[in-house]
Amino acid sequence: MPHNISVRNASVDDVDAIHALLVPFAETHIILPRTRDDLFQHLQEFLVALYDNELVGVVAVHIYGSNLAEIRSLVVRPDMQRHGIGRLLIEGCEKWAVQLGVARIFALTYVPDFFGKLGYPRVRRESLPHKVWTVCVHCAKFTDCDEIAVEKRLSDAPIEPMKILPIIEIQQP
Repeated sequence: MPHNISVRNASVDDVDAIHALLVPFAETHIILPRTRDDLFQHLQEFLVALYDNELVGVVAVHIYGSNLAEIRSLVVRPDMQRHGIGRLLIEGCEKWAVQLGVARIFALTYVPDFFGKLGYPRVRRESLPHKVWTVCVHCAKFTDCDEIAVEKRLSDAPIEPMKILPIIEIQQP
């Protein structure tokens, strides 16, 4: 009998299973740790992969604006890796981002070859906007980051440059 693999939006009923799946990868510093509270607060960003109705993979898409989204917390249960589940999760992220009108999507990863097979060339980390790094300060490897940046253009629409607002200094009278 063939197995059923599906990808869908995460629900509140998935939070415990998502957390259990993420913890071992966070403990080995492959992804940033996420608390259950954080998962609930960002649940709308998550997609899950089910294999015969069992949660075996997860990914989050964080939107920075019309120009850019980030793939975060991509995890597939070790015994289910190399079955196309990661690819399905990434394809789900891309479809979702396109529906939202996002022009490009990136990831910081230790598996750039996986992303390369899906059309994500490597890019310089410095090419990403500064606001991308606000989460990185919570990483144990922040000062010595060894992740590789990959990026994919999702739309032929022109990409507007990121607007950088001037810093306003307030002086006391």
